[in-house]
Amino acid sequence: MLKSMIAAAAGLSLFAAGPAAAEVVARHADGFTLRFAVPMETSAGDVILALDNIGGWWDGAHTYSGDAANLSLLLDPGACFCEALADGSAFEHGRVVVLDDDHLALDAPLGPLKGRASKADLTFSWPDAGAGTMVTMTFIVEGPGLGAFADPVNGVMAVQFERFIRYVEYGEG
Repeated sequence: MLKSMIAAAAGLSLFAAGPAAAEVVARHADGFTLRFAVPMETSAGDVILALDNIGGWWDGAHTYSGDAANLSLLLDPGACFCEALADGSAFEHGRVVVLDDDHLALDAPLGPLKGRASKADLTFSWPDAGAGTMVTMTFIVEGPGLGAFADPVNGVMAVQFERFIRYVEYGEG
């Protein structure tokens, strides 16, 4: 209990520099949209470096191997967001669709969405990197009955976003 309270306090202090928005933007029976955003002073290079080292900030509790160090994300269109498993195989969490100067888009039906989602667009954006940049993560999911997953997926993705922002700012997950 104390550990959970300390972790929650640490997450809140993460956004002390500016207000963060984290919400289910839209939901319906067959889908939902999540949006997480925080203004920060950063460079495009810092954001890209954090994305390139996804194993450094992703929560290992939300991997199949239990260790985020087994994750890889090559920043090239068509590249795999993959996880190395103990048996030597790899699990594909998603694919890079677009990487340009101010955003990364993945087709990423994560966790229980795999095999159920007809659309699972995970996008990170950082337009006009510098002072006051709004770093954003958006997750648009569609598929039969998936609207019921909005709240639990929002909870998991909020933690991932907090860890991502902390990594961009401090280089640690």
